Amino acid sequence: MNNPVHWFEIAAKDLERAKDFYSEVFNLEFQYVEMLDTKMYMFGEPGKPGSSGALVQSEDNTPSQDGTLVYFSCEDIPATTQKVEKMGGKTLVSKTSIGEFGFYAHVSDTEGNRIGLHSNQ
Repeated sequence: MNNPVHWFEIAAKDLERAKDFYSEVFNLEFQYVEMLDTKMYMFGEPGKPGSSGALVQSEDNTPSQDGTLVYFSCEDIPATTQKVEKMGGKTLVSKTSIGEFGFYAHVSDTEGNRIGLHSNQ
């Protein structure tokens, strides 16, 4: 099965704070891009398995706890939620079993977005 998700954007009020959060929690590297009235930090590798995305700051994007939920893979959900909280985020739903599909948790980033964590362990 092919991964149909090609690109996603995560809204940020404070782009540098968001970059620090995602860099520390998920060990991501970023490339800064500015287009018209939009500033963004892109991450991932377009054209490779998985999805690429960006942290985006613009008047058209507002962080939210509602709507689409993006899940980030991690090895250890409790260790990752500790990093989330250390960086100023919050745990919304603790590690929860989804049977043969592994485990998930929901957290809030520093910008107020709800994001998911997924692990097979």
